[in-house]
Amino acid sequence: MEAASPAGPRVPQPYAPGAAGALGSLLRGLKGQLFTWNILKTIALGQMLSLCICGTAITSQFLAEKYKVNTPMLQSFINYCLLFLFYTVTLAFQSGSDNLVSILKRKWWKYVLLGLADVEANYLIVRAYQYTTLTSVQLLDCFGIPVLMALSWFILYARYRATHFIAVAVCLLGVGTMVGADILAGREDNSGSNVLIGDILVLLGASLYAVSNVCEEYIVKKLSRQEFLGMVGLFGTVISGIQLLIVEYKDIAGIRWDWKIALLFVAFALSMFCLYSFMPLVIKVTSATSVNLGILTADLYSLFFGLFLFGYKFSGLYILSFTVIMVGFVLYCSTPTRTAEPADSDVPQVTSIGIDNLGLKLEENLPETHSAAL
Repeated sequence: MEAASPAGPRVPQPYAPGAAGALGSLLRGLKGQLFTWNILKTIALGQMLSLCICGTAITSQFLAEKYKVNTPMLQSFINYCLLFLFYTVTLAFQSGSDNLVSILKRKWWKYVLLGLADVEANYLIVRAYQYTTLTSVQLLDCFGIPVLMALSWFILYARYRATHFIAVAVCLLGVGTMVGADILAGREDNSGSNVLIGDILVLLGASLYAVSNVCEEYIVKKLSRQEFLGMVGLFGTVISGIQLLIVEYKDIAGIRWDWKIALLFVAFALSMFCLYSFMPLVIKVTSATSVNLGILTADLYSLFFGLFLFGYKFSGLYILSFTVIMVGFVLYCSTPTRTAEPADSDVPQVTSIGIDNLGLKLEENLPETHSAAL
């Protein structure tokens, strides 16, 4: 009689994760997708631009409320002059096809239109405050985002996914929350002298901003940042200089200059100069649409500073609005857009290989940059 063979080790059955395990895996996956190092850098760069815009808003408000100085064209003129001195002069000393004279010979009229769009976009938005309400400006200014996406679709051949449209809707919901907080906090105290004219000015200004931003993305990705800033500095200086002599000469003559007013003008010009200088860098590694979504928080930064500087009333909806906008911004940046450029196009290939929002691999691009320089 044979001895019975001993029972072998019991093999454990595979564990089927329950709902909690599946949810945990999903959350970990979302965290890994939404909070990568590249996306965190995108957020940081976007908020840096928002702080520059906040600086221009605070200095302008100080000039208007405390010193009764309303000269938006003069303030823009100083910024364009700085761009001219730094970037246009640099182009003048370039050699070959990147030289200022060579660029002007080939496409001067295109940059005239770009400079006109940029100057008038700034002017129309500021002028709209005289006719319409703060709520209308904040809401209608967002009209530039769908216009920007449409222009990017046809001009830059950007192709969006459902996630991008959802993210934009979330960001606009955050803007609506901010406007509601303004109304509840009593900041909406101006009924406007002619709301219809003011609203039309905002829509025109937002559309011109979209045109300027699409041209900026096209130029910095396919040509160079220096060319964009140099041409905007050149024609922006000329156009804004002529316009301020026409529409603001009386306001400028009535300014009672002292060191405080001069310091506010300098602070505004430096904030605007930093915005213009850094925005092409951010657009080159992301996209114009994602940058415009990121800077939606600029009004909120101005509100937070206004709590201490101008005595604004605080509302918890401001925190909610900031959170909602950032959620939408992160959601947009988490999904790359696709570039569907036709194969037979004679346009130079985009340096970011057609992928936005994931282009923040600055370290990986450094060896290529050094090789190209050599």
